[in-house]
Amino acid sequence: MFDYSIAHWMTFLSAAVLLNLSPGPDVAFILGQTLSSGRRHGFAAMLGIWSGASLHVVMAAVGLSAILATSALAFSVVKWVGAAYLIWLGIKMLLSNGDSFTSSDGGGSLRMQSVYWQGVLVSALNPKVAIFFLAFLPQFVVEGAGSVGAQLLLHGSLIIVVAAFIEPPLVMVGSRLGTFLRKKQRVGLWMDRSLGALFVALGARLAASTK
Repeated sequence: MFDYSIAHWMTFLSAAVLLNLSPGPDVAFILGQTLSSGRRHGFAAMLGIWSGASLHVVMAAVGLSAILATSALAFSVVKWVGAAYLIWLGIKMLLSNGDSFTSSDGGGSLRMQSVYWQGVLVSALNPKVAIFFLAFLPQFVVEGAGSVGAQLLLHGSLIIVVAAFIEPPLVMVGSRLGTFLRKKQRVGLWMDRSLGALFVALGARLAASTK
Protein backbone atom coordinates (compact mmCIF):
# COMPACT_ATOMS: atom_id res chain seq x y z
CA MET A 1 0.00 0.00 0.00
CA PHE A 2 1.24 3.50 -0.92
CA ASP A 3 4.13 1.99 -2.86
CA TYR A 4 5.31 4.79 -5.16
CA SER A 5 8.45 5.41 -7.19
CA ILE A 6 10.98 8.16 -6.52
CA ALA A 7 9.90 9.83 -9.77
CA HIS A 8 6.30 9.86 -8.51
CA TRP A 9 7.26 11.62 -5.29
CA MET A 10 9.55 14.11 -7.05
CA THR A 11 6.81 15.07 -9.47
CA PHE A 12 4.15 15.33 -6.80
CA LEU A 13 6.24 17.31 -4.31
CA SER A 14 7.40 19.73 -7.02
CA ALA A 15 3.78 20.35 -7.99
CA ALA A 16 2.76 20.75 -4.32
CA VAL A 17 5.47 23.36 -3.73
CA LEU A 18 4.43 25.36 -6.81
CA LEU A 19 0.79 25.11 -5.76
CA ASN A 20 1.52 26.53 -2.31
CA LEU A 21 3.64 29.34 -3.73
CA SER A 22 0.98 30.50 -6.20
CA PRO A 23 -0.86 33.67 -5.11
CA GLY A 24 -4.55 33.53 -4.32
CA PRO A 25 -7.18 34.34 -1.66
CA ASP A 26 -5.60 31.94 0.86
CA VAL A 27 -2.14 33.51 0.81
CA ALA A 28 -3.62 37.02 0.62
CA PHE A 29 -5.75 36.37 3.71
CA ILE A 30 -2.84 34.94 5.72
CA LEU A 31 -0.51 37.82 4.87
CA GLY A 32 -3.24 40.39 5.38
CA GLN A 33 -4.00 39.17 8.89
CA THR A 34 -0.29 38.94 9.70
CA LEU A 35 0.44 42.47 8.55
CA SER A 36 -2.57 43.97 10.30
CA SER A 37 -2.65 42.05 13.58
CA GLY A 38 0.68 40.30 14.07
CA ARG A 39 2.20 36.84 14.10
CA ARG A 40 -0.37 35.07 16.30
CA HIS A 41 -3.26 36.19 14.13
CA GLY A 42 -1.31 35.24 11.02
CA PHE A 43 -0.91 31.72 12.37
CA ALA A 44 -4.61 31.65 13.29
CA ALA A 45 -5.45 32.61 9.70
CA MET A 46 -3.06 29.96 8.42
CA LEU A 47 -4.64 27.22 10.55
CA GLY A 48 -8.07 28.31 9.35
CA ILE A 49 -6.97 28.08 5.72
CA TRP A 50 -5.51 24.63 6.35
CA SER A 51 -8.76 23.49 7.97
CA GLY A 52 -10.75 24.67 4.96
CA ALA A 53 -8.29 22.97 2.61
CA SER A 54 -8.59 19.75 4.64
CA LEU A 55 -12.33 19.85 4.05
CA HIS A 56 -11.71 20.00 0.31
CA VAL A 57 -9.28 17.08 0.54
CA VAL A 58 -11.83 14.94 2.38
CA MET A 59 -14.53 15.92 -0.12
CA ALA A 60 -12.28 14.92 -3.01
CA ALA A 61 -11.42 11.62 -1.33
CA VAL A 62 -15.06 10.64 -0.84
CA GLY A 63 -16.19 12.04 -4.19
CA LEU A 64 -18.32 14.96 -3.01
CA SER A 65 -16.25 17.44 -5.02
CA ALA A 66 -17.62 15.75 -8.13
CA ILE A 67 -20.95 17.40 -7.35
CA LEU A 68 -19.37 20.83 -7.77
CA ALA A 69 -17.68 19.71 -10.95
CA THR A 70 -20.85 18.32 -12.56
CA SER A 71 -23.62 20.50 -11.10
CA ALA A 72 -23.78 24.03 -12.47
CA LEU A 73 -26.21 25.03 -9.73
CA ALA A 74 -24.02 23.75 -6.87
CA PHE A 75 -20.95 25.39 -8.37
CA SER A 76 -22.77 28.71 -8.80
CA VAL A 77 -24.17 28.73 -5.27
CA VAL A 78 -20.80 28.08 -3.64
CA LYS A 79 -19.06 30.47 -6.04
CA TRP A 80 -21.39 33.38 -5.31
CA VAL A 81 -21.35 32.82 -1.56
CA GLY A 82 -17.54 32.70 -1.60
CA ALA A 83 -17.26 35.77 -3.82
CA ALA A 84 -19.68 37.72 -1.63
CA TYR A 85 -17.67 36.79 1.46
CA LEU A 86 -14.37 37.94 -0.05
CA ILE A 87 -15.94 41.20 -1.25
CA TRP A 88 -17.48 41.77 2.20
CA LEU A 89 -14.07 41.35 3.83
CA GLY A 90 -12.60 43.77 1.30
CA ILE A 91 -15.28 46.42 1.85
CA LYS A 92 -14.70 46.23 5.61
CA MET A 93 -11.03 47.06 5.03
CA LEU A 94 -11.84 49.81 2.53
CA LEU A 95 -14.17 51.49 5.02
CA SER A 96 -11.79 51.18 7.98
CA ASN A 97 -9.68 54.05 9.27
CA GLY A 98 -6.47 52.02 9.34
CA ASP A 99 -6.78 51.12 13.02
CA SER A 100 -6.28 47.42 12.29
CA PHE A 101 -2.66 48.30 11.56
CA THR A 102 -2.19 50.47 14.63
CA SER A 103 -3.77 48.16 17.22
CA SER A 104 -1.19 47.10 19.78
CA ASP A 105 -2.62 43.69 20.71
CA GLY A 106 -4.43 42.64 17.55
CA GLY A 107 -7.76 42.09 19.36
CA GLY A 108 -7.00 39.28 21.80
CA SER A 109 -7.97 35.62 21.82
CA LEU A 110 -11.57 36.25 20.77
CA ARG A 111 -10.31 38.06 17.68
CA MET A 112 -7.97 35.14 16.93
CA GLN A 113 -10.93 32.72 16.94
CA SER A 114 -12.73 35.02 14.52
CA VAL A 115 -9.68 35.11 12.22
CA TYR A 116 -9.45 31.32 12.32
CA TRP A 117 -13.07 30.85 11.24
CA GLN A 118 -12.72 33.53 8.59
CA GLY A 119 -9.79 31.54 7.20
CA VAL A 120 -11.89 28.37 7.16
CA LEU A 121 -14.60 30.15 5.19
CA VAL A 122 -12.17 31.83 2.75
CA SER A 123 -10.82 28.39 1.79
CA ALA A 124 -13.98 26.29 2.10
CA LEU A 125 -16.16 28.67 0.06
CA ASN A 126 -13.83 28.64 -2.94
CA PRO A 127 -15.25 26.06 -5.39
CA LYS A 128 -12.21 26.45 -7.62
CA VAL A 129 -10.15 24.81 -4.87
CA ALA A 130 -12.54 21.86 -4.67
CA ILE A 131 -12.47 21.34 -8.42
CA PHE A 132 -8.69 21.78 -8.50
CA PHE A 133 -8.22 19.00 -5.95
CA LEU A 134 -10.63 16.81 -7.89
CA ALA A 135 -8.63 17.37 -11.09
CA PHE A 136 -5.14 17.40 -9.57
CA LEU A 137 -5.10 14.58 -7.05
CA PRO A 138 -6.34 11.73 -9.32
CA GLN A 139 -3.27 12.25 -11.52
CA PHE A 140 -1.21 10.73 -8.71
CA VAL A 141 -3.38 7.70 -8.13
CA VAL A 142 -1.37 4.56 -8.92
CA GLU A 143 -3.09 1.26 -9.61
CA GLY A 144 -2.31 -1.29 -6.92
CA ALA A 145 -0.99 1.28 -4.43
CA GLY A 146 -4.16 1.25 -2.34
CA SER A 147 -7.77 2.31 -2.61
CA VAL A 148 -8.44 5.41 -4.67
CA GLY A 149 -9.95 7.23 -1.70
CA ALA A 150 -6.97 6.49 0.52
CA GLN A 151 -4.51 7.67 -2.13
CA LEU A 152 -6.45 10.88 -2.70
CA LEU A 153 -6.55 11.52 1.04
CA LEU A 154 -2.81 10.86 1.38
CA HIS A 155 -1.74 13.17 -1.43
CA GLY A 156 -4.20 15.88 -0.45
CA SER A 157 -2.97 15.81 3.14
CA LEU A 158 0.64 16.02 1.93
CA ILE A 159 -0.16 19.25 0.07
CA ILE A 160 -1.11 20.76 3.43
CA VAL A 161 2.06 19.32 4.98
CA VAL A 162 4.09 21.06 2.28
CA ALA A 163 2.25 24.28 3.14
CA ALA A 164 3.46 23.81 6.73
CA PHE A 165 7.02 24.31 5.46
CA ILE A 166 6.24 27.29 3.21
CA GLU A 167 3.64 29.47 4.92
CA PRO A 168 5.04 29.82 8.49
CA PRO A 169 8.17 31.64 7.19
CA LEU A 170 5.86 33.99 5.28
CA VAL A 171 4.01 34.71 8.51
CA MET A 172 7.27 35.41 10.35
CA VAL A 173 8.48 37.82 7.66
CA GLY A 174 5.06 39.48 7.44
CA SER A 175 5.01 39.89 11.21
CA ARG A 176 8.24 41.88 11.16
CA LEU A 177 6.95 44.11 8.39
CA GLY A 178 3.63 44.52 10.17
CA THR A 179 5.38 45.66 13.37
CA PHE A 180 6.90 48.53 11.40
CA LEU A 181 3.66 49.38 9.61
CA ARG A 182 1.63 49.51 12.81
CA LYS A 183 3.78 52.42 13.98
CA LYS A 184 2.78 54.42 10.91
CA GLN A 185 -0.93 55.27 11.01
CA ARG A 186 -0.98 56.78 7.52
CA VAL A 187 0.82 53.77 6.08
CA GLY A 188 -1.62 51.53 7.94
CA LEU A 189 -4.54 53.36 6.36
CA TRP A 190 -3.22 52.76 2.86
CA MET A 191 -2.40 49.14 3.67
CA ASP A 192 -6.02 48.60 4.76
CA ARG A 193 -7.17 50.23 1.54
CA SER A 194 -4.80 48.14 -0.59
CA LEU A 195 -5.73 44.85 1.08
CA GLY A 196 -9.41 45.76 0.85
CA ALA A 197 -9.10 46.43 -2.86
CA LEU A 198 -7.24 43.14 -3.28
CA PHE A 199 -10.00 41.14 -1.59
CA VAL A 200 -12.69 42.88 -3.62
CA ALA A 201 -10.72 42.08 -6.78
CA LEU A 202 -10.29 38.43 -5.73
CA GLY A 203 -14.01 38.19 -4.97
CA ALA A 204 -14.90 39.73 -8.34
CA ARG A 205 -12.52 37.32 -10.11
CA LEU A 206 -14.14 34.37 -8.35
CA ALA A 207 -17.61 35.65 -9.26
CA ALA A 208 -16.58 35.92 -12.90
CA SER A 209 -14.96 32.49 -12.98
CA THR A 210 -16.35 29.47 -14.75
CA LYS A 211 -15.53 25.81 -14.43
